[in-house]
Formats: sequence, structure tokens, C-alpha cells
Amino acid sequence: MSQPKGRCLRLSPPRRFICDLLHFAKQVPTVPVQRRLSIAAVVAARAEAAPRPSWAAIFAKAYAFVCAARPELRRCYLTFPTPRLYEHPINVASIAIERRCGNEDAVLFGHVSRPETRTLAELDQRVRGFKERPVEQIGAFRQALRLGALPRPVARWIWWLGLCVWGRKRAHFFGTYGLSTYGSLGAASLHPLSPLTTTLNYGVISADGEVDVRLVYDHRVLDGSTVARALEDLERVLQCEIVAELRYLRGVAAA
Repeated sequence: MSQPKGRCLRLSPPRRFICDLLHFAKQVPTVPVQRRLSIAAVVAARAEAAPRPSWAAIFAKAYAFVCAARPELRRCYLTFPTPRLYEHPINVASIAIERRCGNEDAVLFGHVSRPETRTLAELDQRVRGFKERPVEQIGAFRQALRLGALPRPVARWIWWLGLCVWGRKRAHFFGTYGLSTYGSLGAASLHPLSPLTTTLNYGVISADGEVDVRLVYDHRVLDGSTVARALEDLERVLQCEIVAELRYLRGVAAA
């Protein structure tokens, strides 16, 4: 009896986009640093807030505060024409979002500039928009799909130009830091790959309000001690500024 035959599938634009991203990400010497954070106060304040912001919005804003205070986290490594660091003046969060494109699930990246200046309600609305609005209405998603549809040599040249040559455009098209998490699915990524200088990732929040948070960083730009201090700052921001804003939302709802 003959064995059943498989089939070959062409790479879709979303899949080609991820392949190009990983092509450049694997050239970055990234190192993960993990810290277990105690955020019981955040969990309690979020439970009583109305509207209740998503964890992605909370972590995106909290880490933006840290990056605003530490300019080295807004730097990136450029290679052409000579190796150098470029420091972007503002934060641009790049948030990984799973969307349905055609007949497949795809990972796209929504961008939010200056997330630390936005309210949690506004930031959460942006994140929900990335998840719910039509893909073609979101500029960063359209750009990614167009890039994935280009012939490989052309797409790779555009990626190289944006990541290795022009610092200002790099932040505009790719962001200054990434946020990627599977916490809502009960899982955690131990070492997500990204061409960005830092990528924030967190796991499942335990019943007692503790969570493992990881920062994957480009060792050409940063050292581990800087990243460890950034995680310490992140815990402090979550326990102070974020809790204060969540309690404000609770007070507004009560009023």
C-alpha cells in the first residue's frame, strides 16, 4: 500500500515577515535576564479598577517609565557605515499581537509612541484596537504585510536599511522596545528572539501575586547589571505609579 503524500505550502506574507524578522534577530547577541516580581498590590488594584486594563497595557506603560528614566534602554546598535550606538529621544513600544490573516493565525506588531504619557485606559484601548480592528486599518500591520509580500532580496534590503543604517527610522518602523507574552495562555517564552535592544516578557501571575519577568537584551548595547537594575525599577514602578493610577480608576468608578 502506498504511503499518503504530504503537500508543499507557499509562505504567506505574514510567515515571510516572521522569517525575515528572525533572520535579523539571530544576528543579535541577546541574553535573557529574569527577576521574580511581587505585584500583589497591582493585582488587587487592577481587580477593582473600572475599566480594567489589560496586563499588556500595564507592563507596557510600566516599562516605558523605566526606559524614559534610563536613556541607555532607548539605544540601538547600528552597523553601517561604522558600528555605533543611536539613542532615540522617545519610547516606541512594539507589542506582539496575534491576528487572523486569511486562513492562518499571524503575529503582527502594534506600535505605541510615548506609552508612559498615556493613561492606562487609553493605552488599553490602543492594545484592544490592535486585537479587534480590521488588520487593514492598522498602519503597522499593513506595512508588515506589504513587506512580507515583497521578493526576498528587496525585503531583506529594506530590513537591513531600517535596522542597521538609520536610527530614527528604525525606531519609527520597529520600535525601541518589544513586549511579547503568552501569559494569558498559561505559558511563558524563555528567550524570545527579536532584533530590538530589549524585549520584555512575563509569565503566568501566581495566586499570591508573583510573576517571573524577563528582559532579553542586546549585549552589544547593554550589560547585565543595567538590565538587572531596570527590572528592579520596573517592580518599583508597578508598585507605585501603576498602583496609584489603578486606584484612581477605582475612585472614578466609585464616584
